[in-house]
Amino acid sequence: MYFCGRKLALVAALLPALIVSACAKKKHRVGYAAVPPSPAQTQIPSTEVGLASWYGHPYHGRAAANGEIYDMEKLTAAHRTLPFNTWVRVTNLSNSKSVEVRIIDRGPFIQGRIIDLSHAAAQVIELIGPGVAQVRIDLIAAPPGAAAVALYGVQVGAFQDRNRAERYRATLEAQYGTARIVYHEGTPGLWRVLVGSENSMDAAALLARRLQTEVGSGFVVRLDDAVTTASR
Repeated sequence: MYFCGRKLALVAALLPALIVSACAKKKHRVGYAAVPPSPAQTQIPSTEVGLASWYGHPYHGRAAANGEIYDMEKLTAAHRTLPFNTWVRVTNLSNSKSVEVRIIDRGPFIQGRIIDLSHAAAQVIELIGPGVAQVRIDLIAAPPGAAAVALYGVQVGAFQDRNRAERYRATLEAQYGTARIVYHEGTPGLWRVLVGSENSMDAAALLARRLQTEVGSGFVVRLDDAVTTASR
């Protein structure tokens, strides 16, 4: 009986320490649990390097792709894939001048170019004269959850003649499964041929690389607003 009493006393003395130890281990596991990145974190690049251009007339006073009226004297820009109302810093790599702009429009739809600046933004980084310059785009802020429902495709061509665009679209659809044409308002207006419908930038980039090899061109564009608006 004396031995059993000592054993019970020992268990009673150790019990609080065992409870504290168990709780500490549980907290340790929670503290190291992986937090999955949000869609916006995984699909929006933090930095991009490429050619910038700018646009003014005849787009000044017209509706931008997000629905607001484009004012070329405000600090805004067009980008092919970034969510509307994303803020980015654009740095001219030839002179280190930078400007912060808000994305309100879609474009530029020319191979190699990555952003179209407003007239005002282009003035800040001295882009007006040369018209095109190598820039770096740095993400400042994106709207919460902006990439959650994004769809991406690949532009492989643009035609003034709608019939030619439609014939090319039909050929690509037979080979790749999904293709469409979207009108690009401008002078002249162009019918853009888009292939694919992917829910991530990575998947669209893989398709773009395949198309560059097989048909000779292709760059990623955003589809979820392109199919319902007159894109630049």
